[in-house]
Amino acid sequence: MAEGLIAGEGFATDASIIKADAQRQRRVAGDSEMNWGDPEQAARPVREYLAAPEEANDPKTPPKAISLTDPAASWTAAPGGPAFFACSTSYLIDLEAGIIVDVEASAVNKAAEAEATQIMINRVEEIFAWKPERLVGASH
Repeated sequence: MAEGLIAGEGFATDASIIKADAQRQRRVAGDSEMNWGDPEQAARPVREYLAAPEEANDPKTPPKAISLTDPAASWTAAPGGPAFFACSTSYLIDLEAGIIVDVEASAVNKAAEAEATQIMINRVEEIFAWKPERLVGASH
């Protein structure tokens, strides 16, 4: 802002669905009892999933499917067509300059994307003391 590149007066937010590196064949039903094996031998996404607080991995409504290689990925058919595992990447963009000021990954659903937007707004306010007067969002 000091250099005049970013106004900080208004932000836009949008989310993109990013296909996860997780095979359809390596999925189980979301309400299945899972044996993750030895966490020390597991891939990084599985270790991170297992290290998260238990309530973060235990939603009120279990997901339809869980990837055994990337359990944080969402099973979705959001863009149309066959379902696949994906994550949502949300962007917070300065309206005047068109510059991305923050990014946050989340599950692929409206509630998680809204929460990601709130996290980004809070973060830029905390770090840069920017509090936008207006927020523009896109709906898909």
